[in-house]
Amino acid sequence: MPASGVGKKVILYTDGASRGNPGLAGAGFLVLDEKETLLDEGKTFLGERTNNEAEYDALIAGLKLARRLGCMEVEVRADSQLMIRQLTGQYRVKNKRLIPLVLEVKKLASAFARVDYHHIPRAENSRADELANQAIDEMLKGK
Repeated sequence: MPASGVGKKVILYTDGASRGNPGLAGAGFLVLDEKETLLDEGKTFLGERTNNEAEYDALIAGLKLARRLGCMEVEVRADSQLMIRQLTGQYRVKNKRLIPLVLEVKKLASAFARVDYHHIPRAENSRADELANQAIDEMLKGK
């Protein structure tokens, strides 16, 4: 059973994977407490998505998990520079397919006391990447 994040600040790692652009895609996400102890993690097969759509879908799924855990503050860590810069207002969202995903993230984020977004190197996001790719692999293997 996952640990509770009630009243806690948590760290949310997210990653989307797409094999082709667009192609078969998966999302991976994990929630850790401030001491970086795993509270819960998840993965989901997304069907056909671009890499950027998969990144946003992973963040949406991760924020939903953090909300279910009762978390109040979320520090998002992701290796998608585009997504992080769009969410922090450094880049405009020009792609029409991303606009509804950005709006969904903002809606979910508004339910928390605070959400911060941080870009991290890909090497620091290996578990979320692994989960995203597992979601694709498991679908291809028929699991």
